Amino acid sequence: MADVANHRTSRTGSEPSTAELVQRATEQVSRLVRDELALARAELTQKGKHAGIGIGLFGGGGALALYGLGALIAAAILLLALVVPAWAAALIVAVVLFLAAGILALVGKKQVGQAVPPVPAAAVRSVRADVDTVTAAVKDRARA
Repeated sequence: MADVANHRTSRTGSEPSTAELVQRATEQVSRLVRDELALARAELTQKGKHAGIGIGLFGGGGALALYGLGALIAAAILLLALVVPAWAAALIVAVVLFLAAGILALVGKKQVGQAVPPVPAAAVRSVRADVDTVTAAVKDRARA
């Protein structure tokens, strides 16, 4: 966009013609749109990776919680059978599994939080800056 904003002269040495300006603007807008789409694609890919990792960690936490529930059920059964060393061991295993599930769930929540919102914020800011630059260049050109 700097080419339009700067008062470059054409090959003949005079001010560029309207056709040349339109051609330059078309080329630059096309390049700008491609660059902005590439930026948006890269940003959405990154957010998708974070969401995938977070969902996987949530799933791992859920699986460990399920094993913890199974261990607690085994502990209750063993407690009712009054086999003290066995239920104590099952209770310790259940507590460890629930702690691990809680840690995985918290890490997964953090990963999902980094992926939200799924809007490419950097690309949106960049497009707004480009629009502002073009608007300012057009206004400056109109005043000259």
